Amino acid sequence: MTRVPILMYHSITDSPTPVTRRHAVRPADFAEQMAYLKESGFTPITFGDLASALGLHGPPLRGEPAPRLPDKPIVITFDDGYADFHDTALPVLDKYGFRCTLFLTTGWVRDAGAAAAGRPPGPTLCWSQVREAADHGVEIGGHSHSHPQLDQLPTEAIRAELRDNKALLEDLLGRPVTTMAYPFGYHSARVREEVVSAGYAAACAVRNAVAAIDRCDALILPRLTVGPSTSMARFRLLVHDRGIPLIYLKERILTAGYAVVRRAKYGLNRISTRR
Repeated sequence: MTRVPILMYHSITDSPTPVTRRHAVRPADFAEQMAYLKESGFTPITFGDLASALGLHGPPLRGEPAPRLPDKPIVITFDDGYADFHDTALPVLDKYGFRCTLFLTTGWVRDAGAAAAGRPPGPTLCWSQVREAADHGVEIGGHSHSHPQLDQLPTEAIRAELRDNKALLEDLLGRPVTTMAYPFGYHSARVREEVVSAGYAAACAVRNAVAAIDRCDALILPRLTVGPSTSMARFRLLVHDRGIPLIYLKERILTAGYAVVRRAKYGLNRISTRR
């Protein structure tokens, strides 16, 4: 069985906003984590490279052979598109020659202009920084246009969120975008159908588990949350796939219960709109 840790980061800062605080990782901690990956022989690859290497979608778009997985692969992902990705995270990743994936919310881009949508909880990247990151080898994936709870939206709104996001990214990058991550990690069969219809081949959820690729659905590959409470001892356990069910026990219980609530909420909303 092929098991690959997929790490999920958001903001890398010492000065988070009240909203980003629960996901923000201190720059010193991030630097220590990346140094540990280097010292331990891990090879970070993009989420798209992982999907290609394992046949979850076709070979890379430029015509080269599908990449083979290194001996100790790991995927480093960032959600939303905060400004500190460019200012703080990228210099550390560059230091070690690490590749990564940024899942971008297009309506939150700082100079989105008429396409602005939603309310970003912290300072975000501008389009020139996104383009610079892509030219630098960062994979840019989709993360919806306004960062809504997709599973609570009508189907038409889900479709618009996914397709507007993808179209804006592809227009900026000049190449297809085939991977995405669900905002908040929320998804449903209805959402996944629209993800496929929009042209995405692989997608990240959260679920706080190591991706057992041979058994995983390509549209709900799990990630491991790295946040302010992730000590180095805990980080080492995560990347070496040790004790993860116990580490995230509380989160898993809450997630399971909340999933039931969310399904019920969507059902009640549908009933109320029909009246």
